[in-house]
Amino acid sequence: MGTRWAVRADRAFDGVRFLPGGATVVIKGERIVGVEPADFALPDGVPVAQVSGTLLPGLVDCHVHLVASGAFPGAPGSLEWAGGADVSAVDEVITESLRAQVAAGVTTVRDLGDVGFRVLDHRDRHGEGLPRVVAAGPPITTPAGHCHFLGGDVDPDAPGALERAATERAERGVDLVKVMASGGFLTPGSDQLGAQFDRASLRRLVDASHAAGLRIVAHTHSITGAEVALDAGVDGLEHFTCLADGGAAASPELLDRVAAAGVTVDPTLGRDASRFPPVSQMPPHVLEMLARIGITDRDAHFEQMARNSLRLREHGIRVVSGLDAGAMPAKLHGHLWRSVAELVHGGWPVDDALATATSVAADDCGVDAGRLVAGRLADLLVVDGDLSSDVEALARPVAVWLGGVRAAT
Repeated sequence: MGTRWAVRADRAFDGVRFLPGGATVVIKGERIVGVEPADFALPDGVPVAQVSGTLLPGLVDCHVHLVASGAFPGAPGSLEWAGGADVSAVDEVITESLRAQVAAGVTTVRDLGDVGFRVLDHRDRHGEGLPRVVAAGPPITTPAGHCHFLGGDVDPDAPGALERAATERAERGVDLVKVMASGGFLTPGSDQLGAQFDRASLRRLVDASHAAGLRIVAHTHSITGAEVALDAGVDGLEHFTCLADGGAAASPELLDRVAAAGVTVDPTLGRDASRFPPVSQMPPHVLEMLARIGITDRDAHFEQMARNSLRLREHGIRVVSGLDAGAMPAKLHGHLWRSVAELVHGGWPVDDALATATSVAADDCGVDAGRLVAGRLADLLVVDGDLSSDVEALARPVAVWLGGVRAAT
């Protein structure tokens, strides 16, 4: 099972709180076996790595698309590219995406939209020093609906079609199901302000998924889509942008409903503004939608979304962080730190924001990591700086361990 060794740091975050005075984390094999004060006297013969900066659990990105990565295919049309690419090309991009993630300190990713179930073949590569993968396979959508080109389109009116879609995913061995409850900006012709499935249809899919022992999360940009998804009993809401004609905000009543249902929300905050096209260069269908919503200042809109995230916390909603990495140039793999930073900029305490990408995220993904606690997997990250006062230190990884094994950074 391996010999004991330790990592010692003067600053540490354990997945829930900052540890006064730092910590000494003792590891044996792939597990943490002890978390002690920074000045803990280790037994003779136990090697220790003294690190500067802040020690914390490896990050968990709850919303990625591994089949799209980098400037290309991580560009407008990237997921469409994956829908028509050959298997070897898709596999190369998945590997590239995983390498970028672990180099940035992300030790687990939840993939919420691939093609041909390709990501499932990459779930057991953590022995190679690549992140652990939780995978949903191709997202279920309507014919010509959001991301239909990934092959998960289903006619909800065809008898048994939704049930067969859930059964196929269970038989393939997915970890959860993803459904497009609303349209999306990347798919012309889809309705970001409406719902792609009615309540009865989506409920059948939810029931079939749960009967197969699978959680189901819903892509919801619209208030209508979120309400339908809640009525249907989904387990998670992705984006939860709450778009409607004239604005983008959830009512207190809707937030209370989400909290009462125990549903997890991933607001998919964060983007590299330098890689985001100006409004004038956006596709016509996007410009039309922005006009309907009333967005005239892109940056002001994103700042408002960060502030809106604080309302999720105030209503007691379980929040996790996911970037939507790979979906567009402004959302690169390995940039999960931007999601956490946006929460802090929106008013979240640093420790609560970090928990959305460590302990809360790991628990929501069903991964035995995310905490500096005895018995958890030794997925660890060291960043350069005092994370308690500088959340963007997350963008400066110094060392990463995956199951107690040092990974390349």
